[in-house]
Amino acid sequence: MPLAVGTKAPDFTLSTKTADGPKQIKLSDNLGKKNTLLLFFPMAFTGTCTTEMCEVSAGLNAYTTLNASVYGISGDNPFAQEAWAQKEKITVPLLSDYEHKVAKGYGVIYDSFLPQMNLGMAGVPKRSAFIIDKNGVIQYAESNDDARQLPNFDRIKAKLAELK
Repeated sequence: MPLAVGTKAPDFTLSTKTADGPKQIKLSDNLGKKNTLLLFFPMAFTGTCTTEMCEVSAGLNAYTTLNASVYGISGDNPFAQEAWAQKEKITVPLLSDYEHKVAKGYGVIYDSFLPQMNLGMAGVPKRSAFIIDKNGVIQYAESNDDARQLPNFDRIKAKLAELK
């Protein structure tokens, strides 16, 4: 079950790969400055994940205008994420939760992802969205068991507008 609205968001430090090289992103670095939108997604190079991150990338200015930093989080390694971002022109910073600790901490992991394919992939993040305010408190939480269901971006933007 995902963390509830009103809960203090667990802090984390995750790796990303930028044009300047590897970098560590810490959630608490935004505290007191900006709201944060975390978008957990199952894995890079898949159809719905590509659609989601490309659409958010195309509309990234809308989130910046709403005083929010946006991060995509998956269990892919930072090098795979970087290759995917370059191929698809994704500009949302992608954070690697390679050991699935952050997704587990936020309560958004599959016990078994794609069990019908018998791949044995436990811990893969569910498609989920969290808005964390400047004080580090979760103000919006959405998690979907159906990996093909995108978050409700209209509701997300409305909540960010309230927090601006």
